[in-house]
Amino acid sequence: MHNRTRLVVGSFLTKDLGIDWRWGERWFMRMLVDGDEANNNGNWQWIASVGVDPQPPYRRIYNPTLHMERYDPNGDYVRRYVSELRDVPDEHLREPWRMPDEVQRQSGCVIGEDYPAPIVDRKRAREEALARYRM
Repeated sequence: MHNRTRLVVGSFLTKDLGIDWRWGERWFMRMLVDGDEANNNGNWQWIASVGVDPQPPYRRIYNPTLHMERYDPNGDYVRRYVSELRDVPDEHLREPWRMPDEVQRQSGCVIGEDYPAPIVDRKRAREEALARYRM
């Protein structure tokens, strides 16, 4: 798993879902074939904004849609590793849940059946994360 993807996942789990970073760190360390204890632990602390780096938490709330736009603009990585999205048209790949029903059927990616519907409202999750870190 590419480091950028690890950080997006870590941000989603800790900031959007409010899950303790140690759960993600433990899971990744067990599952990664290239896991390095210091690197994995440090990355999870960094993305969760709990380490010794004094950056404000809002800098580490990653938007998966924007990261895909910046780092995987053609969708090569996503299509390679997320087979459910392989045939989704380019214009819907970053946010497939916004595809019209007909396009979902044509691409074999019906949201809620072939690919999960969003589980959080990203804007609200960001606001809640920032409120948690202000405490």
